[in-house]
Amino acid sequence: MHIPKFAVFHDFHTMPSCPDVGKDFDCDAIAEQLKRCGVDFTTFPARCNLGMAYYDTKIGIRHPALRYDLFRRFLEACHKRGIAVSAYINVGLSHEEGLRHRDWLTVSPEGEIYRRPCNVHEFRTMCYNSPYGDHVLAMIDELLHYPVDGFFFDCLTPHPCIGAECIREMKKRKMDPMEFAWFSQKRMVDRIGRKIRGSGRDLLLYYNCVRPTDQLEWSTYLEYECLPTGGWGYESLQMNARHLRTFAKPMLNMTGRFHETWGDFGGIRSRASLLYDCITGLANTMPPNIGDHLHPRGDLNYAVYDLIADVYGEIRKLQPWTEGAGAVTEIAMIQPSDTPDNSIEAVPSIYSAQGWGRILCELRCQFDVLLPHQDFSKYPLLVLADRIRLDETLTERIRSYLANGGKIIASAWSGLDTENTHFTLPDEWGVEYLEESPHDPAYFRLVEKSAGFPDMPVTCYEKGISMRSKGAEVLAEIIAPYYNRQFDGEHYYSYIPPDKKDGCTALSLTEQVAHFSHPVGYTYYKHAQIPVRELVRRLLNHFLPQPILEVRGLPSFGRATITCQEKRCIIWLTAFVPERRGAKIDMIEDACEISGLEIILRLKGKKAASVYTAPDCSPLPFHQEEETCRIQLSFMRGYAAIAVEFMAGAN
Repeated sequence: MHIPKFAVFHDFHTMPSCPDVGKDFDCDAIAEQLKRCGVDFTTFPARCNLGMAYYDTKIGIRHPALRYDLFRRFLEACHKRGIAVSAYINVGLSHEEGLRHRDWLTVSPEGEIYRRPCNVHEFRTMCYNSPYGDHVLAMIDELLHYPVDGFFFDCLTPHPCIGAECIREMKKRKMDPMEFAWFSQKRMVDRIGRKIRGSGRDLLLYYNCVRPTDQLEWSTYLEYECLPTGGWGYESLQMNARHLRTFAKPMLNMTGRFHETWGDFGGIRSRASLLYDCITGLANTMPPNIGDHLHPRGDLNYAVYDLIADVYGEIRKLQPWTEGAGAVTEIAMIQPSDTPDNSIEAVPSIYSAQGWGRILCELRCQFDVLLPHQDFSKYPLLVLADRIRLDETLTERIRSYLANGGKIIASAWSGLDTENTHFTLPDEWGVEYLEESPHDPAYFRLVEKSAGFPDMPVTCYEKGISMRSKGAEVLAEIIAPYYNRQFDGEHYYSYIPPDKKDGCTALSLTEQVAHFSHPVGYTYYKHAQIPVRELVRRLLNHFLPQPILEVRGLPSFGRATITCQEKRCIIWLTAFVPERRGAKIDMIEDACEISGLEIILRLKGKKAASVYTAPDCSPLPFHQEEETCRIQLSFMRGYAAIAVEFMAGAN
């Protein structure tokens, strides 16, 4: 099986009325451009979300304007140049087939087969339990006769359906529509996986829009789709890369060349923006995959290939320092189980995880992102992101973790039982749960004045819990408002000053556990409150006084990670600033120039023999004291990859 290193993903969704599909397609010319970019893997559509097939299908709908087997020609042209190809099939959407077979569409719980409005991709969705499921498998059978190197299955979203097939089985299984939708998605994943495994082919296989844990049995690699200017934002990759890499599978970082989102034919990103995505991926052990959109007629956008060739040309020089590298971490941020669901219901969990992730990134922490069921025993510190409620099993795992010396920072409902009635480990937490906070908003104030922290009541912008110390040290107290946000029929209360202490704890600390009463992650995601981040910094300094990595002089927008190979580690620093331009675009146009950095690296059992910047191998001044290496970096522009070669004999 081919393991991709530099990839391009071809979006190619073509309206049935388009008259020129394939008319001037020169597959050799396209493949030659990919080769010029240094691409070794690409994805090309066998069937798009419009339901149009681009190969000689006997059971699907080949695009009516296409006069030849476009997919086969493209496959052959790429293979001649040593480029592997995955076949793209959109499973969740197939508009033309849904139009012709209304019985293949999902029926929403409201009884509709079309979701409104009809100006979005998902206004028709396909039912995996209808004959459509067998139809998809039959198309896969056809494509298994092609020398494909893999499959990319898209839009496998769990849409609730109350069609005849679904409602009858749903009743038998005693599931509600959403439960059954997840069940149906997983069953379709399994059916596809068994089909491909049964072929005996060793192929690249990935299911988009499926939780990693629901496809681990079948997928041979993992991919994270993230167009930062298309709605995902620049922090999404930072968090999700740290999660995907914990599954020990090959990965790809799918970004895009588009100024906005998929289908933006005429949009092209700045070089700095695309470079940032690719460097961020490499710094988190993910090779790049850049999304492009081919013109249906075959017009070549040389500007796009020039951009990709330029960016890939630069980062390819770093390949000796990325091959086989793994992440070095000491913190696990535990996100709620529903965070990967990407559903409306999961939004609070997603925001909590992303807010906590951003804080840890801004503080240059070395962390992985886990789900509660994953093994966290090796990490010295856990962060429980706002909503990690503890059932019996998780309670015992946390109890064991603390008994072995682990430390925890938790917030809001984390640590409560699944019914939100009490902390399941009251002695370890040292606080008592009282109720949901009655204040809107609440305020908090440090018990003791502290330099660098505002000596005033600070707003808790989002609702949290009320708790009281039962042995824990109280670092901050809750200040109640005069009244809550409300409309009493005469006035809307929006001017709400703090009043007085209500006897509740805002931040508690025991020997091993710190707990915030309010949702730190959710609040930081929505409000970016620096005093809250400062409190987290102080707790991190308390629990991890000598972290693996410190970078002094790097602005808060800078990011820092560590990867490690057998005989060296690489410190990755980035300095790019997304700026809001227009109504919705966060733009990176320029790389920032940073000077005068001091880097402190502490790796147990490792001592530096030499330190230099990659890929130019320019030596950097450093001083080694026991297991602490102090490195001076006088200047960087945009990013720096700093290689630390270990002394022979280091463990």
